[in-house]
Amino acid sequence: MTRPIGRLIEAARRLESLLVVALAWELAGRLALVRPIFLPPLSRVIAQIVPLARDDAILEPLAASLFRAFAGLALAVSLGTLVGIAMTRRRWVRFLCDPLVAIGFPAPKIAFVPVFILWFGIDDLSKALLVAFSCVFPAILSAQHGAASVNPKLIWSAQAMGTSERGILWRIIVPAALPHLLSGLRVSLPLALITAFTAEMVAGGGGIGAALMFAQRFFETPTVFFYILLMLTSGLVLDRLLLALRRRLIGWAEETLAD
Repeated sequence: MTRPIGRLIEAARRLESLLVVALAWELAGRLALVRPIFLPPLSRVIAQIVPLARDDAILEPLAASLFRAFAGLALAVSLGTLVGIAMTRRRWVRFLCDPLVAIGFPAPKIAFVPVFILWFGIDDLSKALLVAFSCVFPAILSAQHGAASVNPKLIWSAQAMGTSERGILWRIIVPAALPHLLSGLRVSLPLALITAFTAEMVAGGGGIGAALMFAQRFFETPTVFFYILLMLTSGLVLDRLLLALRRRLIGWAEETLAD
């Protein structure tokens, strides 16, 4: 019983700042410190869940946005992991890819929205590929650093025992690089959401971003803020789930290092 209570207290402490912001937001709206068209009370924003759910304007656009984000993220992680590890294992791959990563990583990906719309339309494909383009560079770098951190003696020992290159990859390099890969995934996940939401806001085609811009056109400020909160909440929940997955996969290693 002590441990669950302690966890609840810890969670409450972490939420203190959010509760303060929520209270300040509500008071600012109720006391008319800010005009409602600019900042409606938080309670009125949350109340939008009823009419929006009735119109199927929550789950459907959220599912569309998450599908685009996860499709692009899966493509980026798969391709980025292969390229990052290959850059560590093969000099010619590093020679070819280093300049591309150096140019592409700091580039503003949203600037490519018109190009992706021109090439792939305004539906799921263009937004998923734009997400992949945004997330592939963190995935490459995390995989590269993870593969480079593997103890060379482990690889030499495996080679001495006749282990194939594929066996070295899956039995040594990938497990040893897993902490770096998960760290890169945590960086890429919010980037995927940001790119998907922003692309929908700019290009339309459904999703939370497009729904937000539609509400903004008609000055439905409570709905606008509701969709903003939905974006923030989805990012927070997915980040917590990813951290739980990380603890499950490599928590034992982190505890060992801490000891």
